[in-house]
Amino acid sequence: MARKRLASIKDKKEIDWKGGFSAMRLLPRFFGEVYEAGKVAFTFNVICRLINALSPVILLYVGKLLIDEIILQVNAEVADFSKIWFYVAIELGIAILSDIINRIISLTDGLIGDLYSNASSVKIITKTKDLSISQLEDSEFYDKLERARTQTSGRVSLMSNTLSQIQSLIVIISLIAGLIYFEPWLILILILSIIPAFINELKFSSSKYSIARSWTAERRELDYLRYIGANDTTAKEMKLFGLVDFISDRFKNLSDKYFNIHKKLAIRRTFLGAVFNLLGTISYYGAYILIIYRAVSGSISIGDLTFLSGSFNRLRNSLQSNFAQFTRIAESALYLKDYFDYIDIVPPSSNLLTRAIPKEIKLGFELVDVSFTYPGGEHKVLDNVSFEINAGEKMAFVGQNGAGKTTLIKLLLRFYEPDSGCILLDGIDITAFDKADYQKQFGVIFQDFIRYEFKVRENIAVGDISKLDDQEALEEAARRSLADEVVAEMSMGYDQQLGRRFAKGKNLSGGQWQKIALARAYMKDAKVMILDEPTSALDARAEYEAFQRFIGLTKGKTSIIISHRFSTVRMADRIIVLKDGKILEMGTHEELMEGDRLYAELFLLQAEGYK
Repeated sequence: MARKRLASIKDKKEIDWKGGFSAMRLLPRFFGEVYEAGKVAFTFNVICRLINALSPVILLYVGKLLIDEIILQVNAEVADFSKIWFYVAIELGIAILSDIINRIISLTDGLIGDLYSNASSVKIITKTKDLSISQLEDSEFYDKLERARTQTSGRVSLMSNTLSQIQSLIVIISLIAGLIYFEPWLILILILSIIPAFINELKFSSSKYSIARSWTAERRELDYLRYIGANDTTAKEMKLFGLVDFISDRFKNLSDKYFNIHKKLAIRRTFLGAVFNLLGTISYYGAYILIIYRAVSGSISIGDLTFLSGSFNRLRNSLQSNFAQFTRIAESALYLKDYFDYIDIVPPSSNLLTRAIPKEIKLGFELVDVSFTYPGGEHKVLDNVSFEINAGEKMAFVGQNGAGKTTLIKLLLRFYEPDSGCILLDGIDITAFDKADYQKQFGVIFQDFIRYEFKVRENIAVGDISKLDDQEALEEAARRSLADEVVAEMSMGYDQQLGRRFAKGKNLSGGQWQKIALARAYMKDAKVMILDEPTSALDARAEYEAFQRFIGLTKGKTSIIISHRFSTVRMADRIIVLKDGKILEMGTHEELMEGDRLYAELFLLQAEGYK
């Protein structure tokens, strides 16, 4: 598998090389974001780099003048050291100023890097607001997200490298100007000695990116294996089922394949780099011999010799560093493309001419011939489903796992759009409403609700985060959901940290977490309340009491309940029984029991278990 992957990478190498250059067109947009993240620090950083870029050639030239002056004074009958001390003072001043500016550059680099890292991370997080659930549940999307999320440090390095590159180019231009004045042939020798190494580095940078990109899914798997292999949530099953060796072996096998591909690339890169560097070194010393010969023959002064050798050496190092840095920039620009590819993901098109949400639901919802298949799926999860949920009605969905209950909820919430058919609210197709405004009408708690390792008040306020500081609303929501009993056991009350991830955190049982989650639903004064099996961890009595409260507290509101416990489901006004994506039965508890079909069978089976 690794060989096939490497072969495919080789096939794409030429494209990736060109891609490195084309991706650099994103640099202006990138630096626009960097500037917005820290305008003052960025501007100050650029100014300091421009000033510092001129110091090398000035120091070299002052050094030339100093040496020529020293030789002149040595041969003079009466020595005058005034110019010598003047040149030394200039060198000292430039050296001190250069050091101060370098420290300012390092400081602002760090500050800008932190500011941009924070700003881009916020941008990545907030981007999910624009994306549909169908996009968020797609594996290819997660590959894009992974590349965007994990390359933040690389983008910060790109900023520093690009600014250093610009500074270095100014240094190079000034040094080249000096060499052209004295010995223009040195420039040609110098460039010819460095170009092969530059091409070699660029080629291997593109190969490295190709490997990183093609192994995105595997790197996500490695991260996942690291997580489940050493985590308090998974520790019980890992020990109980003896999974440690299985997980570690799987991690080792996959990581070894990744390592071996990188090793082969690194060895080839090192070998060819050494060969090209040897050629460059030989060319450098050939040019150095030419400079010495010119000095010995009297064509240039000793000061000129010092300036030329120093400039040539500095220019060679600068060009090597510049070319190497250019390949890093080209490589980083490819990763930058991944970031902007994620940021530029286009959300599904929405209706621009939206209708106003009804202030009050008068008729309710109607599903008309709704069918749906998950992206990439082969079978319909819902098949021509039609029914009504009347305004103020308590509706329950019942069915075995995979029957389509939760999928119905996702379609009602517009997490997905039906493949065919439509959903109406008060006779209007729900796609006619603004999606965000429409979704605000719902208060929902799913079975797989998130256990946020926040404080109790923050966990409850998730239902309506704008009420985070509304203590009265928090306490009322907790009372309604029975979460007040949980809070009463907390030493710090609503300010108690939950979970073990942070200091002074307290773990909750499954039932306690569900009471906290239920409180979120009560925080939102929503027109429609949906409970998708959020009470499965409660015991039968606690769940019954929770649903009784729910039914009472949502009086006059449209409510939807999904539960496997028929003792609670029977409290609904009507019950829909789903099987294989179709409606099998519909009616009140009494009507369905009289029908003596699936509902009655499942109810009696469950009742038998309680005897």
